[in-house]
Amino acid sequence: MKQSYLIILLFTIMISSCQQANKKVEYKKFVKTGEAQGSYYSITYYDSLGRDFGHEIEQLLHDFDQSCSNYQAQSIISKVNRNEELALDSLFIGNFIMAQMVSKETNGDFDISVRPLVELWGFGLKNKQKVSKEQVDSIMEFVGYQLIRLENGEIIKSDPRVTIDYNAIAQGYSVDVMSKFLESKGIKSYLVDIGGELFARSTKIGGEAWKVGIELPADSAKYGENLSAIIRIRDIGMATSGNYRKFYITDGIKYAHTINPHTGYPVQHSLLSATVLAPNAGLADAYATAFMVMGVEKAKLVLARHPELKVYLIYADVNGDYKAFVSSGLNDMLEENSLQ
Repeated sequence: MKQSYLIILLFTIMISSCQQANKKVEYKKFVKTGEAQGSYYSITYYDSLGRDFGHEIEQLLHDFDQSCSNYQAQSIISKVNRNEELALDSLFIGNFIMAQMVSKETNGDFDISVRPLVELWGFGLKNKQKVSKEQVDSIMEFVGYQLIRLENGEIIKSDPRVTIDYNAIAQGYSVDVMSKFLESKGIKSYLVDIGGELFARSTKIGGEAWKVGIELPADSAKYGENLSAIIRIRDIGMATSGNYRKFYITDGIKYAHTINPHTGYPVQHSLLSATVLAPNAGLADAYATAFMVMGVEKAKLVLARHPELKVYLIYADVNGDYKAFVSSGLNDMLEENSLQ
C-alpha cells in the first residue's frame, strides 16, 4: 500500500512538472516615450510580470539632467563650471571617467573642455556671432582635457576658466544608466533610445531582431527620411554623430557644431556622419564625436586598435557623392545598405 502511494505521488509530481514546463510565459510589451535632454526618449521593454516603470524612468532622466545638463543652471556640471564647492554624484563621475578615457585614446580629438568654444561659435546657450582669430586663440589657453582631473571625488582644474560639456557623451551614458535600471529589474529584452543613442538587449520576444536605420546626411531631410542603411542590433550600444543638422551658414561658409579641440574651429572635412557600435552607448556616443573630428582616414587607425568598435561612416567623395566606409564585423549586421 505504501509503495503504491509513492508511485502515485511520483506520477502526480511528474505530470505537474510537465505542465509547468509546457506553460508558455506571457510577456507584456511597454513603450515609454517623452522628452529628455532637449530631445526625445523611446524605451521599449517586455516584462513577464507586467510592471510599468514609467515613473521610475522619468525620475532617472530628471536626476540625470540635474547632474549632467549644461542647460540646468543648478545642475552639478553647471556648478562645477562656476567653480562652486559641491559633492559630485555617481552620474557626473561616471561621465567624467569615461570621457577622459576616450580623450586619452583619441589623443584629445574627443574633449569635454570644449565648452567655451561651443559657446563662442553659437552652439550652446549664447547666440552665434562673428568670431575672430584672436577670440579663438584666447580661449584655447584653457581648452584641453589634460587641464582637468578627478582627485578624491573632486574636480581639479589647472585653470579656473576651464569649463566642461558632456553633450557629446551624456545621451549615450544616460542610455546605459537606463539599461542598467532595466537589467536590475530582471528585464532581458529591451531597446533604449534617448535622442538617437541606443542600446539593445537580446531580441524582441518571439525572436525578431531590433532594427534601426541610419539616415543619409541631407541638410533638409526630416528625421527618419532617406535611410542609407538598416542595421540589426543585439546586446550592443549605438550612436550617430553628424554635421548635417546643427550648423549655420555665414558669408557662404558652413559652420558645423563639431568643434576641433586642437584648432578651436568647426571641423571642415569630407566626413558627414559617423555611426558607432560599441559595448555600451556611452562609448559609442563619445567615439562617434571623436571620429567626426578626425575624419575617415584617422578613424580607421583608431579602429585598428579597437576591434570592439564597429562603424558606418558616410562621407563625400571628390565629386560630392555619398560614400560609406563599413568596418569589418558590421556587414553581417546590415540588412540594407544603399551606399556601396
